Parts: sequence; C-alpha cells; structure tokens
Amino acid sequence: MLTATKIEQRPLSLVPLGVMFFFVGLSAAVVGPFLSLFLSTAVHAGPAFVAAFLIIGPVSSVVSSTVIGRLSDKRAIRRRLLLIAAAAGCTGSVVTAFVRDYWVLVAVAVTLTAVSGSLFPQSFAYAREVLQQNGSTRAAMAISTLRMLFSIAWVAGPPVAAVLLEVGSFRMLYLTAAAMYVLAGAVALVWLKETGPPPGHPDAERPAPLPSASRFTVLRVVAALTVLQSAGVLGVQAMSLFVGHVLHADVSNAGLILGWCAALEIPLMLAFGALSAKWALRNLMAVGAVLGAVYYALVTGSSSTWQVMALQLLNACFIAAVGGLGISYVQELLPSQPGRAATLAGNVFPVGSILAGPLLGVAQHLGYRWAYGFGAALCAAGLILLLTTRSPRTASA
Repeated sequence: MLTATKIEQRPLSLVPLGVMFFFVGLSAAVVGPFLSLFLSTAVHAGPAFVAAFLIIGPVSSVVSSTVIGRLSDKRAIRRRLLLIAAAAGCTGSVVTAFVRDYWVLVAVAVTLTAVSGSLFPQSFAYAREVLQQNGSTRAAMAISTLRMLFSIAWVAGPPVAAVLLEVGSFRMLYLTAAAMYVLAGAVALVWLKETGPPPGHPDAERPAPLPSASRFTVLRVVAALTVLQSAGVLGVQAMSLFVGHVLHADVSNAGLILGWCAALEIPLMLAFGALSAKWALRNLMAVGAVLGAVYYALVTGSSSTWQVMALQLLNACFIAAVGGLGISYVQELLPSQPGRAATLAGNVFPVGSILAGPLLGVAQHLGYRWAYGFGAALCAAGLILLLTTRSPRTASA
C-alpha cells in the first residue's frame, strides 16, 4: 500500500508539468493554424514551396523526436531534454519572427523546430515515469488529463492568435510563441525534478514491471493510431470546404463546429480517462474507432450544418478515446520505455497529417463528401488493427 507521503507527492509532482504542458500547447496553437498563411503572405512562398515546407517540417519532427525518445530512455536526462526542447522552440520562434527568407526558415524547421517537437512526447514520458515511481495505478487518467490541457490550449490559442494578427503582425505572433516556450522552460527549470529509470531491485510499493509487447504488436497499434489520426486530420481540413461547397453555408459555421467539438472533448477526455481504471485501454479505443466510423459515415450523408453540429458529440468521443488514451496504450505496451512509447504515439499526428493530404486532394476532384467517406474507411481500418492486436494484459494501467 502507498504511504501517505507518496499519495501527497503524486499530484504535486504533476501540477507543474500540467502548467508547462499548457504553455507548450499554447505555443503550438498560436502559430500552427496560420503557418500556411504566414508562408504564403509574409514569406511569399509559392504553393509548391508551401506544400514542401508542410511536409519537411513534420518529417523532421518525427526523426528528431524518435532519436530523442530513444536517448531519453537510456539516461536520466529527461528534464534536461525538456529544457533543451523549450530553448530550441524559443530560439526558433524568435528567428521566425524576424526572418523572411524561405531557406533559412526551412533550416530552422529541420533543426530548432524539430527539436522543440519533442516537448510533447517527452512531457508524457516524464509524467509516466513520475507515476510509475509513485506506484500510481491511474496513469491513463493522468495522461488523459494532460492531453485535455493540450485541447484547452487549442481552444484558446487560435482566437488569441487571430487577435494578435489583427492588432499586430506575424512578428508579434511568433514572439508570443517564444514567450510560451520561455514560460514552459521556466516551469521545468524551477519545479520539475530529474527522473531516472526505475531501480532494478524489487520494490514492494511499486507494481512488478509489465512485459513489453512484441515489435509487431507495437507497430500494429501505431499503425492503427496513425490511420485513426489521419481520419481526424482529414475531417478538420475538409470541414470548411464541406460546409461552404457542399452544404452551401457560411464558412464561419465551420469554425463554430470545430470549436464546439473541441469544447466537448475536454470533459470527455476526463470521462474516458476515468473509465480506463475499469476497462482495457484497447477496448475503449476500439469503441472510439467505432464512434468515429459512425460519425464520418453520418456526416457523408448530412444535408445541413445543424446536423454536422449535432454529430460533433460522436466526433468528440472519437477524439477523446483515441487521442486521449492512445499514448497511454502505447506506454502500456512498452512500460520500461516511456520515452520511446510517447514518441511513437506522438509521431502519429505528423504522419497522419501527411497521409491526409493526398486524400483531401482526391476529395477535391470527386466531391468533399468523399473526404468523410475516406474518414469512415480509415476508422474502420484502425478498428480492425486494434481488434487484431493482443494487449500484454487485460486491464489498463
């Protein structure tokens, strides 16, 4: 049984991490939605160069995060890696605020910005280590709560960014992102303690190490998360086009729909996190995949914006289950490698984004309803991959 001291330390050790994670989310949320606009209007890059940048950036982030993730599991340097990533993000944002040369910005994207991308998975890995060292049995709930903070940041970030662009410029936007990285780094420097790998000797107060899943199992789960994430990205990218060209409604309705979905995600992530204490993570994610397939299929046949708005409850459940629990599930498969696990799960977003691009291009030719038809098919594929995967245990951590 845990001591009273450990019970008191557990929440205190995660509160600073939650604050840091919120700032990390804001740094991404204020610049992410406007990156294409920045490249086309401020940098004056052509469509081909914008597309190349949007591919080079995510690929570089995947490579960098993978290398850092493997390194973080071998040495007790996770806090230092968080500080390095925050410093890289701050420096990259400051450079981007003042430089308008395309090739210099590409160099920043493949170095500083790519390194800063490791903040997302390394924060989750740090949380998992703290929870393991305190003997927590509610890791999935804690990870879902952190993921919820990221969603809150994305609810607040784009409107703040829009105001900054209205009253200032892209320079103010990127300097604000730099300030968020400074705050995140300050929290890590002042309040976070370095964590190390769990000691090898038996500890009666810590659960016995769980067996790691096979490489094939892990790759299959990551593939499932990737196609499910690709469906989510495709749905977001197509929404404004679907509302404007298919439903013939004002494009502003797309913003309202997506904002409503983001608001619904917040309590649902907490709900799915709570359910993870009783249900296996794989089963909860499978339920989410089913709801996602139903959502995309129904949107395909929708005829008005109010129908799409009402269906966001299904979409929010899909995102909360897959996005909120995906990292915990991969960490469950690789309990002794939290950094690698969080990196694998974190990389599904940029890879899924790359996969979604060509599908959106096909939908532009066939009709935007096809984008949601593709989303339903991707959810079905993810569901099949999850159902054919065998977890190393039957209950969640």
